[in-house]
Amino acid sequence: MKLLVSLKIWVVIYPSITLFYWLFGETLSAMPLYQRTFILTILLVPWIVFAGVPFVDSVIKRVSTKTDKPE
Repeated sequence: MKLLVSLKIWVVIYPSITLFYWLFGETLSAMPLYQRTFILTILLVPWIVFAGVPFVDSVIKRVSTKTDKPE
């Protein structure tokens, strides 16, 4: 169970951080590391907790119910 939760979180975190740095990396590069980390976490943690992981959960539920239905 913990492995599945970890994988779901990773599926959300990796693309989110990548997109964030692609969009704002140049702007943030002038800031000190502690400020970049603060901005990254203040924006991405709520996204991951309230939108990203629930979205992945709904996709998994939708896919698993389609495969469980008899034809």
